[in-house]
Amino acid sequence: MTPIRLLIVDDHPVVRDGLSSMFASAPGFEVVGEAADGAVAVRLAQELRPDVILMDLRMPGMDGLSAITELARRGVSARVLVLTTYDNDIHVLPAIEAGATGYLLKDSPREELLRGARAAAKGESVLSPSVAARLMKRVKTPAPQLLSQRELEVLELVAAGNTNREAAARLFITEATVKSHLLNIYAKLGVSDRAAAVAEAFNRRLLIPETPESP
Repeated sequence: MTPIRLLIVDDHPVVRDGLSSMFASAPGFEVVGEAADGAVAVRLAQELRPDVILMDLRMPGMDGLSAITELARRGVSARVLVLTTYDNDIHVLPAIEAGATGYLLKDSPREELLRGARAAAKGESVLSPSVAARLMKRVKTPAPQLLSQRELEVLELVAAGNTNREAAARLFITEATVKSHLLNIYAKLGVSDRAAAVAEAFNRRLLIPETPESP
């Protein structure tokens, strides 16, 4: 059998050494390279063409999430198996959405790590039990509304061309309150100005364009 070629990415030398030793001593694996940050990982992935990349998330310079995104952008075919200590939504969902094949925790048993790497090489999804449980809970629990009803009302008025003062008058609130709502909207949508907020709201279908009436 052709061994599964691994690239190990972690900023801690002890962790890299431990993973390299573990996989190198297991049948069916070949460790072809190591990287201490995402930028080096992307370069080595293109040069060495590994089958699976074991990717840490928190690293100085280019972090793991950025590296996963860049690998996907460059069309690198290697499967990315995230191996980290974090199992919360802030880390899990973005990594999977960016293109990671699997997500395991560093404290997983040896056999689980080996099994996960083999599955990832086949293109199978790999999730540690705690991550799988978290995702199932996320699926079963309706996502909270991103913007509050008042924030949507403010944004609708802004989208219609109203100034802060006009929006305040329409909603019977102060202009300062409108500004406060807008700052909250910017933060939630990841934008920095009114025009971008309106565009992003339409993009996410938080606002629906009006359909012109037929004559």
